Amino acid sequence: MIEDTYGGSAETTLKYGMMAPKNDPVPLVPLLAAATEHIGLVVTMSTIQYPPYLAARSMVTLDHLTRGRVGVNVVTSVTHRVAQNFGYESHFPHAERYAMAEEWMDVVSALWESWEPDALVHDQAAPRYADASKVHTIDFAGRYFRCRGPLNTIPGPQRRPVVAQAGNSGPGRELAARNADTMLALAKTPAAMKELRQDMDERLVRHGRKPSDLKILFMCVPYLGDTDRDAQERHARFEAAKTDPQNIEKRLWYLSYTSGGVVDYAKHDLDGPVPQEVGNGETTTQKAWLEGSQDITLRQLVEGPANYGMEFVGSCDTVAAQMGEVMEEAGGDGFLLFPDMTRRSIVEVCDGLAPALRRRGLIRDGYAHRTFRENLLDF
Repeated sequence: MIEDTYGGSAETTLKYGMMAPKNDPVPLVPLLAAATEHIGLVVTMSTIQYPPYLAARSMVTLDHLTRGRVGVNVVTSVTHRVAQNFGYESHFPHAERYAMAEEWMDVVSALWESWEPDALVHDQAAPRYADASKVHTIDFAGRYFRCRGPLNTIPGPQRRPVVAQAGNSGPGRELAARNADTMLALAKTPAAMKELRQDMDERLVRHGRKPSDLKILFMCVPYLGDTDRDAQERHARFEAAKTDPQNIEKRLWYLSYTSGGVVDYAKHDLDGPVPQEVGNGETTTQKAWLEGSQDITLRQLVEGPANYGMEFVGSCDTVAAQMGEVMEEAGGDGFLLFPDMTRRSIVEVCDGLAPALRRRGLIRDGYAHRTFRENLLDF
């Protein structure tokens, strides 16, 4: 969709090119796979945009094309505008979205398992390509989806592509605990990270899984420099830029978007109180932004911290040490880096931060396995 909550139009969206234009990610994966050798490639699929059969077949196809290096990030979409582009009058309430996502995962998982592991025979003399008795319909009939099966694509190298999940609400955590191999998490302190990890461990056990079955990656923003002072000065420039009118507009746009189209922040006085309504969109993100905002103005909110997780400021060596200390205390599995994506930030991480982390034994120095899932669960 092209977002038009803020100001009631797509003007700001298209002025800054935010989330538009945006290509379908599925065809991009083979191009990325051809240019890389080891890294896992995760494609985002929405449960209201990709019917389960199409999703299951596309992911297995990508698993073949990447030789076992693909994963799917399962999301439920955010706004009414998305739903309206896919045949719905409005988006489902938050809880129902996740009930639908659970059912979607049931269908996709059943399709991935519709061929038994030894179904392929490859007997050219008989001839007998596959044992038909080991390829099964799934005959799924639920509240949101119906699917007969079986999948008409043979299992890929991973059989079940890696499943990622990003929602941190109660239903989002349940979806991850039941289905995911990795989870993207939002926490501002080591204590909050530790609490989330412990909660997910308990949920995993309730679903008959081990805590080690789910790798939790915590969102963070690194501000890197050649020296600590350089990084601090750079961070100060980022902070100062938050008062720029364009930055304020972009943040108000973002808050409007995460509300799921419910709150238009263009209608509210910048020097008035912060609207406390939590819409039907990204509930965890909204709550993170609104935390402690009852006694400040909207201007102070949008000029304040970004609330994309933890911030690290310093040289590559300093930030690597900080990240190690935080993860040691929190008990997580890794970080999802969320800097501004530029040529500079990519090089800083790949050629600066990564080697510093590697010297401390905090990230791997090679890949022991062939598939994404094996490498993900190995570290």
